[in-house]
Amino acid sequence: MIRPALAVLVIDENRIRASIIEAGLREAGHQQVTVIHDVTGIARRIAEIEPDVIVIDLENPNRDMLENMFQLSRAVKRPIAMFVDRSDQASIEAAVDAGVSAYVVDGLRQERVKPILDMAVSRFNAFSRMARELEEARSELESRKVIDRAKGILMKSRGLTEEAAYTLLRKTAMNQNRKIGDIAQSLVTAAGLLRPAEDE
Repeated sequence: MIRPALAVLVIDENRIRASIIEAGLREAGHQQVTVIHDVTGIARRIAEIEPDVIVIDLENPNRDMLENMFQLSRAVKRPIAMFVDRSDQASIEAAVDAGVSAYVVDGLRQERVKPILDMAVSRFNAFSRMARELEEARSELESRKVIDRAKGILMKSRGLTEEAAYTLLRKTAMNQNRKIGDIAQSLVTAAGLLRPAEDE
């Protein structure tokens, strides 16, 4: 659930619509609400304000306006709820690709602001967690490949078994208080530098 301590930034050129969003947020207990009506220099303003969540309301967005907001979404790495009056399939897909957490078409009503914001934060957190897990899995796979190459180098150069090569890598890592993947990478790099020129 959303905590009232969240700082929320509302971006809306239409003051009446912005007041609807602000009222919905304040009614839901959010006191740290900043409203911006002018999108000029918006990236700089976001950096200054450092909001936890961003709500963007675009009354009748054109392609350029949407693309600018999607670029902003990719850059800020925060939960974003975007309200638009009308949309098409391409815009919806572009919003998803840009990482917009909630893209709401023709749904700007005061009582809907809080649940939509809650959903945007939850979806953003879930997506961030998945992205982090994917990166960790990729890193782990890359590390295993490097360790396998390092074991191969030790087996060939020292005549060790695979198990003995791994034991040597692990012992060296422990002695140097480093990760085994780092030791393996150093060995692979050194072996590449020591390789005779005709092998290149």
